[in-house]
Amino acid sequence: MIGIRPLFWARCTAFLLSASVISWCGVGQAAEQPSSEGRSLLARYPAIKAKLEKNQFAAPIYLESVEAESSLRVDMYGIFNHPFKAVSSTLQSPGSWCDITFLHINIKACTSRNVADHWLLTLYSGRKSYQPPADAYPLKLKFRVLSEKPDYLELALAAEEGPLRTKDHRIRLQAAPLDNERTFVHFSYTYSYGSVARMAIKSYFNTLARDKVGFSLVRGKDGKPHYIDGVRGAVERNTVRYYLALQTHIDTLKAPKASRFEQRISRWYDLTAKYPRQLKEMEKPEYLSSKRREQNNQILLQNREGR
Repeated sequence: MIGIRPLFWARCTAFLLSASVISWCGVGQAAEQPSSEGRSLLARYPAIKAKLEKNQFAAPIYLESVEAESSLRVDMYGIFNHPFKAVSSTLQSPGSWCDITFLHINIKACTSRNVADHWLLTLYSGRKSYQPPADAYPLKLKFRVLSEKPDYLELALAAEEGPLRTKDHRIRLQAAPLDNERTFVHFSYTYSYGSVARMAIKSYFNTLARDKVGFSLVRGKDGKPHYIDGVRGAVERNTVRYYLALQTHIDTLKAPKASRFEQRISRWYDLTAKYPRQLKEMEKPEYLSSKRREQNNQILLQNREGR
């Protein structure tokens, strides 16, 4: 860590943050004759139903993560207690994704704009405390709705390049209705990296992030179960943070617009506070104060982009 410049660590943080978003599917009359995509997604549900009902989250959430030598993949499944139609309609909006991702403690701002008939989201990621977006790392993601049906929704966000020479960032979001009131969701994230990124990540987790862990339990050298650490742990933490941001966003859609933002930042913090070992980074008053200041910055940035 000696001699490493602050910009290097900011890019490490940005790289780790680029590992998160989520996926959904449909409902309605077509539920009687579901699409092949909807059937394919729902076919996963019986196999993990028991894990959704009983897990370390005490909530209908299930995570899988796999790390290879030069790539990492995370799959997250969950249930929202909201009709598919409501989930699908809000998640198709690029602007909604800015409202969702902004709740994350390390996202300083998010903007959306249409460029050559496709949507581009820019996430400004940085340190956990307040930071102006000009000092944060801008990660540009192409946003696409791949499939929209009465019983299925599939979204994709992609960036060819990320911080620290990472590449092929791929986020896929799927959703389908379990019944008239519940939506089954799947989020998958993959990326690849070379030797430069591998060395930077290893250095980061051997120093600043050596005490941070994820949610999966693995057996250590002592034969006892331990929470996963390293980059897998980091991606799991961020996946859960974004999932809770999605839940918060959808749960507050019916709140008065004037009070929606305050309700969302308060509720998101309370949901993450249920997992202090993995997710607590600051006290609630500091988080709320930072987000209020950062929201003003985000509004200014988005106005310049032309919403």
